[in-house]
Amino acid sequence: MSSSANVTRLKEDFSVRDSVSPAEWETRVDLAAAHHFAERSGWTDLIFNHFTARVPGEPRHFLVKQHELMFEEVTASNLVKLDLDGKPVSESRQVNAAGYTIHTAVFEARPDVNAVMHVHSPAGMVLSAHKHGIRYLCQEAMMFYNRVGYHDFEGVAVDLEERERLGKNLGQNKALILRNHGLLTVGNSVHQALLLMHNLISVAEVQARMEATGQEMCVPSPEVCERTAQQFEKFAARDSGKVQWQAILRYLDRRDSSFRN
Repeated sequence: MSSSANVTRLKEDFSVRDSVSPAEWETRVDLAAAHHFAERSGWTDLIFNHFTARVPGEPRHFLVKQHELMFEEVTASNLVKLDLDGKPVSESRQVNAAGYTIHTAVFEARPDVNAVMHVHSPAGMVLSAHKHGIRYLCQEAMMFYNRVGYHDFEGVAVDLEERERLGKNLGQNKALILRNHGLLTVGNSVHQALLLMHNLISVAEVQARMEATGQEMCVPSPEVCERTAQQFEKFAARDSGKVQWQAILRYLDRRDSSFRN
């Protein structure tokens, strides 16, 4: 990149940072970091899929990546701010229609949710087509016991009428399996939704590998599954994953801190 282009980019970065609240800038940095972590984790599908975050203090506004960008190209300053009707708050940039449909469905249905993540990871798509959904075959799977919804496939999610059904099928759960499509997680913060997605993808990968053995599996009792789910909730309530998130930020900063621009 030429020196003049670098200067222009720095000016753009500072103009965005100076024009938003400190809380919004922190959310932008976290959301951009989540995109970079997903890229490094192999969850991405070219320019598709979306991670979004509600703007602090602006419950009707949320942040999303520009459609044409790869996840590794997302920065704090190039995220797009939209309202829940899909209208840009400032500069108009292209946003994927399906991403808008899915994410606004969640933000409208769940005022308590501030971040939504949706991916088409290979293991996640395998799980999405599994007739019985998640099987509680490993410890991490049990955090989703009776805490995951399922939404039947209706085609590419561009029909706004699907939003009500998406919200209903998520219910009060923290994760949603989009049948024949992919995975979705939600959280009160970007890092909560990201850590849930990390766990859900891991569960999908483990389940696929276990079932590929063709062997009969040991499945804990419903009582043990529920007890374990409650234990996970208690652990999450202690720090909401902040320690893990700080470790992820350090990991990203050591490799490429451009998400902070």
